Amino acid sequence: MNLSRPNELTSVLIASITPYFLEKGNFWFQQNLDKILTASQYRSFFADNIIYLIKDRNYSFSQFLRKLDEIGYEKVWQVSEPGEFSQRGGIIDVFPVNLNFAIRFEFSGNKIEQILGLPIKTKDEKSAKEILRKKLKSQKIFSDLGGLRKGDYLVHLDHGVGIYNGTDMNYHILQYATGDKLYIPFGLERKLSRYIGFVEPKISRLGSQMWQRTKKRAREEADKLARELLEIYAKREIVTRPPYEISEEIENQLASTFLYEETPDQNQTMEDIKNDLEKSEPMDRIVCGDVGFGKTEIALRTMLKAVNSGYQAAMICPTTILANQHFQNFKERLKSLPIKIALLSRLQSKREQRDLVENLKMGKIDIIIGTHRILSSDVAFKSLGLLIIDDEQRFGVKQKEKLKKIRASLDILSLSATPIPRTLYLALSSLKNISLIQTPPAGRLSVKTLILPFSEKTIKEAVKTELKRKGQVYYLHNRVETIKTVENFLGNLVPTAKFGIAHGRLKEKELVKVMTDFQNKKIGVLIATTIIENGLDLPNVNTLVVADSARLGLAEAYQIRGRIGRSNTQAFAYFLYGSHLAEKAKIRLNVLKEAEELGSGYRIALKDLEIRGAGNILGKEQSGNINRVGLNLYCQMLSEAILRFQSK
Repeated sequence: MNLSRPNELTSVLIASITPYFLEKGNFWFQQNLDKILTASQYRSFFADNIIYLIKDRNYSFSQFLRKLDEIGYEKVWQVSEPGEFSQRGGIIDVFPVNLNFAIRFEFSGNKIEQILGLPIKTKDEKSAKEILRKKLKSQKIFSDLGGLRKGDYLVHLDHGVGIYNGTDMNYHILQYATGDKLYIPFGLERKLSRYIGFVEPKISRLGSQMWQRTKKRAREEADKLARELLEIYAKREIVTRPPYEISEEIENQLASTFLYEETPDQNQTMEDIKNDLEKSEPMDRIVCGDVGFGKTEIALRTMLKAVNSGYQAAMICPTTILANQHFQNFKERLKSLPIKIALLSRLQSKREQRDLVENLKMGKIDIIIGTHRILSSDVAFKSLGLLIIDDEQRFGVKQKEKLKKIRASLDILSLSATPIPRTLYLALSSLKNISLIQTPPAGRLSVKTLILPFSEKTIKEAVKTELKRKGQVYYLHNRVETIKTVENFLGNLVPTAKFGIAHGRLKEKELVKVMTDFQNKKIGVLIATTIIENGLDLPNVNTLVVADSARLGLAEAYQIRGRIGRSNTQAFAYFLYGSHLAEKAKIRLNVLKEAEELGSGYRIALKDLEIRGAGNILGKEQSGNINRVGLNLYCQMLSEAILRFQSK
């Protein structure tokens, strides 16, 4: 690149937004310009990933715009950051990732009449490239396109909301207003995101300036919100604690008692957590993974890390049943290690609870598992370091904040299969770290889901078939008042079956006894309310019958379905409905059927937002922006804004 006047250039190299080029300093491109240009003649990587323009030469104007799109540059109203370009008439402004200032190209037809350096500069090259690297990584989450169907709304980063119209050769096709079509090459999926909003999106013509104005307004609001959120979270960020001490010998001893082979996602999540704990800032991470995909194992190993580093660890569960199951499981797994583990819930007598609370204060208990009883005012810790929140969507913000106040530098690990919208948003926007577990355990089969009208014949065949293969059944009836009547009804249908009843109004000791009997296979059919939703792991239960599925929310139905199919046995879920099925209930059940494949919990959480159409995750003032650009793109903008402000 040569300068003839202070801001006039004779040639410019534009490098693509790829990890390879982002690792290089800008000086590297100047030093190796000739080698890069030579390599572009015979190496496809360089040919595909650079643009070299010379003043007074011809270069197709439309091809230039298309190539900028293909090498990852984002079209904006006005360039301000590396990796952006804008176009007005025959003028194209570009901020190359290999320069610290923006460039203006003035075309006359296909001839480059002038190349000018603009006074738009980046102060810190290293910081700008780090933001771009993180941006590339985060876009993989925002651009999850699995299970796309024709007619779905998609948002293209540069062109706005369109309707997905399938694929042709090596392109995704988006339909816009008046028949306009956009062809997106395979490999550029990171520029696409699902549209999730609370209204039908407006589809405009392709090439309209309206989208750039819309995106500009949404980005300005995202910037404003990012500043506000950073102020809120800054208080936590200034707190530090000593990095954890990692003992591989003890951790390997625990890992050897795990009956399954870790999945790649589990290994990556444990590596994420290890990196968090080796820093001096407190961890705040959510592990989002389908039911039965191994979140509990991650929780146990993380608690061991805390104990090894001299801290106490607490795990809070939404129900006594789940807390008791975790306690029994963890106690068995830790029996060969010098670790004291205890259960705190209303199952214990008052005296037992007093003794436990006293031992916690004295530091005689390393790991405590319990229900919201842990939140009681009499409970105090000697050195609480780690809090694990299981099924975190079951706990309110106030409850979680109360636990955080116990110790400002508390490490928080939240486990969820369908995160509540606010947590999902925080995770995606860089304020809370997220780990996704989407790989099913080896041998796991997806649950066959049947959406059918209520029928005695269907119920009878489903129950008898499961019992015949020595399995067990959940029968969901979510009305305590009539649950005994249901037991009589099922007894007449299948007289040979042994039944049990579980609901939240039972005394806790009775409830635990029923669940223990069911776990020990003394009961064949458990008639229960949605109390079974929370984390129970019973691999012999492989048929679920939901009597009135229209009453369940989507995330709730998904969670309950996850209670079966916990082994390599084919499981069946029957979601039954009455004579009339409301439109929203129909949509929920159809989405549940569509999400039959394993690992869908993350997408269910997003779809649930769309269907409920209420409870704006960012406050009512942001709903307009979300509806215009879609939740995914808005969160992406917010995440990028936070990254920029954090780097300043």
